[in-house]
Amino acid sequence: MNPTPGKVASLHLHPRKAGDPLVPVARIEAVEGKGFVGDRRYFGRLSRRTGKPSRRQVTLIEREVLAAHATRLGGPPIQPGEARANIETEGIELAAMVGRRLRVGSMLLEVTQHRDPCAKMDAVQPGLRALMEPPCQGVIAVVVESGEAKVGDPVTPVGCEGAPGSRGTGPAAAPGMSHAPTP
Repeated sequence: MNPTPGKVASLHLHPRKAGDPLVPVARIEAVEGKGFVGDRRYFGRLSRRTGKPSRRQVTLIEREVLAAHATRLGGPPIQPGEARANIETEGIELAAMVGRRLRVGSMLLEVTQHRDPCAKMDAVQPGLRALMEPPCQGVIAVVVESGEAKVGDPVTPVGCEGAPGSRGTGPAAAPGMSHAPTP
């Protein structure tokens, strides 16, 4: 884990229609147990299986990982938002944060799992989806404390081994949620 915090490189909201480009924003507001205000696809979404809040409230990916993928594929740089993540970061290894909490601006997120890349990644660059295997595909998180973030804000791991909310105690669920991932 990096001793210094990372930072928010870019922020994006999902449009209502699946597949449409993400909408870049300078500031984002998070609501505990729901996700990002204005995220037309995922805000307040419930699991079809359990009826409880979805575990897919927030997606994050590292700009460094995207740059490495583009280089490996020999393609142009992957532009902010093209990898369809709400938060793109710099300077923090997100894959190491599964089961941990992150303070992003004033919001608190619980990183619950690695993100499964979809076929849309190959539309960004052919072969991109195949490269997006752990730890190179980003993560999914839930909002455990409402707040906001803006581009340039710090992204800081919270807690240490054995402390509440750290890997030492396992992931904490957002209000009304179980630890089982939503299909």
